[in-house]
Amino acid sequence: MKTTLKTNITIKDICEGFVYNELEGKGLFGLSGRLTIQPEYQRNYIYADGKKDVAVINSILKKYPIGLIYFVKVTDNKFEVLDGQQRITSIGRYVSGKFAIKDENGMEQYFSGIASDKQKIIMETPLLIYECEGTETEIKEWFKTINIAGVPLNNQELLNAVYSGTFVTLCKEEFSNSRNSNIQKWSMYISGSVNRQEFLECALNWVSKDNVGDYMGRHRNDKNINQIKAYFNSVIDWISAVFKDVENEMKGLEWGRLYEEYHKNAYDPNAISKKLRKLYADPYVKNRRGIFEFLLGGSTDTKLLDIRIFDEATKNSVYAKQTEAAGKKGISNCPLCAIGHDSNKSKIWKLTEMDADHVTAWSKGGATIVKNCQMLCKTHNRAKGNK
Repeated sequence: MKTTLKTNITIKDICEGFVYNELEGKGLFGLSGRLTIQPEYQRNYIYADGKKDVAVINSILKKYPIGLIYFVKVTDNKFEVLDGQQRITSIGRYVSGKFAIKDENGMEQYFSGIASDKQKIIMETPLLIYECEGTETEIKEWFKTINIAGVPLNNQELLNAVYSGTFVTLCKEEFSNSRNSNIQKWSMYISGSVNRQEFLECALNWVSKDNVGDYMGRHRNDKNINQIKAYFNSVIDWISAVFKDVENEMKGLEWGRLYEEYHKNAYDPNAISKKLRKLYADPYVKNRRGIFEFLLGGSTDTKLLDIRIFDEATKNSVYAKQTEAAGKKGISNCPLCAIGHDSNKSKIWKLTEMDADHVTAWSKGGATIVKNCQMLCKTHNRAKGNK
């Protein structure tokens, strides 16, 4: 890859023809239309937090270096930003009046309102820019390398770069657009940030069954995203149909996997809601995130709920009582061994060889209290299950 250092391009030059799309969070063009600031492989603009964007402008005013910027030379007169789009977009947004910074008196100042000498400092600041020429493979490999520092690219942002094309562009418009009216509903079930591509990553994981790279490669040049949209919406609609209640613990669950395993089953949403409320009120349920799969699976796998176990004091007390009673009768201190017909019928087990067990299983209403505790040898406890 060939690189050429340019030191004669100023912020004024970059901001000529700057266009920022508020709807999609994109800085689109600059340098009198010759520079594409956010090509397909670039991440969304993430500096609009009142800190990073302000820091860029303050650095320029203090004449601090803001680092190297890399352009890809597309034609003799056309360029794309390879690295630096967050800084360039911050500069363009400030110069075009999209946000303010605080002056030395703590007053909010937009570009049009700051002193003319400060305006001059900003506009006349030269940027250190490398113009790069190379193949698509070289450019994207370099893009991944230079993004190791700073705010690193996450996995989906890297995949967007590798498989850039019409498919990624359409996907980002749907799943990475913070103005999409569906975001609020999706956020009930999906963790992460729209701008960091985490909603798109979730949609791709669901439709590809966790084989995202292969899926993006096969669909890279697709002119529509009907399949991923239809599948994603099917999962979301299924969740909201089965579960009338929306709980914080629903966010970030493996809904794609759960949909594949359970969406063909019939559920009564009212009955599910009633059971869910009961489980949420149960003090013995330690893992609320497991409640949803527990209900989908027919309320049988109590391991998903991480039911509170008997404490050591309870186990010691019950063990001592059972062992004393067993010794007087000449039988095993495991109640199930005692009624058996093998050599363990009269065996006295050590505490370490026994497990605490619910006499009446928790799933059948048995509480985790002393009165409902019995000590069984490990073999019988494992065989007993929820019987």
